[in-house]
Amino acid sequence: MPDDHLIHPDQLCIGLFIQLELSWWKHGFARNSFKLKDQGQIDALRALGLKQLRYDPARSDCPPLPRPALAPPPPSAPLPLDPEALARQARADTLRALRKRLAEVDRSFLKAGQRVKTLNQTLRGQPEHAVQQAGEVVRGLVEALCGDHQVVLHNITGKAAEDAHSHALNVTVLAMLLGRQLGLDAEAIHILGLGALLHDIGKLEVPSKVLLKSEPLTRPEQQLLQLHTEFGLRMGQRLMLDDEVLRIVNEHHEYCDGSGYPRQLREAAIGRLSRLVCIANRFDNLCNPLRAEDALSPHEALSRMFAQERARFDEVALKAFIRCLGVYPPGSLVQLDDQRYGLVLGMNPGRPLRPTLILYDEQLPKTEAPILDLLEEPGLAIARSLRRGELPGAVYAYLSPHRQLSYYVEPQTAGR
Repeated sequence: MPDDHLIHPDQLCIGLFIQLELSWWKHGFARNSFKLKDQGQIDALRALGLKQLRYDPARSDCPPLPRPALAPPPPSAPLPLDPEALARQARADTLRALRKRLAEVDRSFLKAGQRVKTLNQTLRGQPEHAVQQAGEVVRGLVEALCGDHQVVLHNITGKAAEDAHSHALNVTVLAMLLGRQLGLDAEAIHILGLGALLHDIGKLEVPSKVLLKSEPLTRPEQQLLQLHTEFGLRMGQRLMLDDEVLRIVNEHHEYCDGSGYPRQLREAAIGRLSRLVCIANRFDNLCNPLRAEDALSPHEALSRMFAQERARFDEVALKAFIRCLGVYPPGSLVQLDDQRYGLVLGMNPGRPLRPTLILYDEQLPKTEAPILDLLEEPGLAIARSLRRGELPGAVYAYLSPHRQLSYYVEPQTAGR
């Protein structure tokens, strides 16, 4: 009999002629072939647990019932979760979020840097428009600094970090962050930022061969360079800048011990906002000199300013500045207490010992270098700050610290 006369037990019905292919002792029926006459026989056949039964169509009174649709298989039980896999996934998610944030900060810096570049290009021909552009840059920073949130200071890692115009933006960001740390209101921080952004406008009157000279300046060249504070004052007066902004432009090289220029003023005679810009300007000049080989790490720059040059600066403001930048400012090369090397990318002024780092990992390409937020790793800490020459060559090439250090701020929600 062909196989198409095989049916499923669910297809049994009264009138079918069944042929059991079982030994007689394996079922309770009187014979192996018979016609179904009642539901009891059907139930007994199904109770045998057979997957299929043979029937004879020629001797049956009717066709078998339609084959019922197959029920979907029960869902398989979820595989037990691997704690190690979960931890790897969590780290990957955190890394993606950090990279996204850092990319957003880089884009914000690039946008602000392009505005500063345009500002410098238009100062000669359209100075009033340049001042308006400066105000737009500063307003954006005031909104970031004076909102109801924390602020994270970042070392910019993109190519824009080495733009020639980043000094003005660095000084502006650092001075405004210092002003916020000292409790200045939004209006004062705006004036401070505008003065910081325009502090070197007088250099437009200084020949580029003097500005860009990497060898030591001659005495006449040094005297000419120092005149940029007077040139800037006159330019600012023509632009009718606010008096406090004019003081910053004129006084940002005045030191509290009287060793600065142009008038060798002492602390009481120097404007308060000028003293803040002086600190930010000195720090950036130490980190980003014309001769790259003379550059200090941010950690070294702060150490020099505090240990060797403290008398030059407003003491309260200098201590606040160190609190802002932390013991390991963004851009610092460090070694963790587990011996790994890292580059500080960002820090929260409220938690100066717990910055965000990019780490050296020889198992990963540098484009996928792990980023570690020490706020999320209470069991790890920075053991020491390093000079560039202290890094092994492979580590230095991997971390790729920029010759030019650039800074920008990121508003941070309280949940971080």
